[in-house]
Amino acid sequence: FGDSDTVKMVMEGDSVTLESGVTELQTDYVMTWTFERPDIHIAKINKEAETFNIYNDVLDGRFRDRLKLDHQTGSLTITNTRTTDSGLYQLTLSAEQEKTNRFTITAY
Repeated sequence: FGDSDTVKMVMEGDSVTLESGVTELQTDYVMTWTFERPDIHIAKINKEAETFNIYNDVLDGRFRDRLKLDHQTGSLTITNTRTTDSGLYQLTLSAEQEKTNRFTITAY
């Protein structure tokens, strides 16, 4: 995990999974998924608090009911993709150190 860039192409209507690179969440992990900008949170996991949140209302509900969060790995799946889902997704893992993975998705 950490400081990598992944590019994925996905056909509109298909699902795409953004792999966290983690096999199992550790107790001190806080994972935050963002879209396009660091302040647009779409999902967050706080393992110690046992909270797993998907923010369906961001961007006027663009992702409503289409985001799935893997509670074991922190990977994010976008179902029924749309062209408006194209863009930069970022996963920040905060633990002893902060690490970032970036994903560029193009839905066509």
